[in-house]
Amino acid sequence: MIPRLQAEDISRSFAGTRAVDGISFDLNSGELLSIFGPNGAGKTTLLKILAGVIRPDEGRVSVDQNVVEVSERLWRSQIGIVTHQTMLYDQLSGRENLLFYAKLFDLEDPEDRIRETMKTLGILEMADRFVGSLSRGFQQRLTLARALLHDPKVLLLDEPYAGLDLYASRLLRDRINSLKDGNRTVVLVTHSFEQGLELADRVAIQARGRFVFTGLNEGFRLTEFEHLYCNTLQECGF
Repeated sequence: MIPRLQAEDISRSFAGTRAVDGISFDLNSGELLSIFGPNGAGKTTLLKILAGVIRPDEGRVSVDQNVVEVSERLWRSQIGIVTHQTMLYDQLSGRENLLFYAKLFDLEDPEDRIRETMKTLGILEMADRFVGSLSRGFQQRLTLARALLHDPKVLLLDEPYAGLDLYASRLLRDRINSLKDGNRTVVLVTHSFEQGLELADRVAIQARGRFVFTGLNEGFRLTEFEHLYCNTLQECGF
């Protein structure tokens, strides 16, 4: 089987410090990788490399064997990303923001797609409010709508549950599961073992830029994984 998402020995340094150090993995269609790790482990940098937002110093990233390049539009058409920045304009309404991105994605019938996506995430009633007037939770849901709008093959999520209440968290969980059922590939970065393990087919622990543990999620119990996580970090000198 040809991997949907492939990272091959990717590295990136800033001011002489390795933020990402020789990371490799393959993910197939319908698989979700949950990445756990302490602050400063390089997880956000890794996602930006996977999305084609920044270029690796070494290695490469491929989607369906097509190399992701910063200068190309592949990441716009095939990859959706949620980071700590919303990438939304406060002075525009939610609908106007999504219309802007729909034009970037060259979507046909954008109004229908926007309505469907906002309804799925429970924010249709907020469509015409300025983003700057929305709560943190609603901004986060709108950010997810922006990432899902073009129905990407690969979805990259950096702490997507931040700011979400229980209801919104369940909406997101159900949406991620439906994406997996639709053969979409997901990379999830989270500090929540419970939420990450609930969805994961594969798990990784990242520390000091490296994957220090990778494996299949074969029904990890929460306490079992907590023990594994702490022991792994201790062995890495934390």
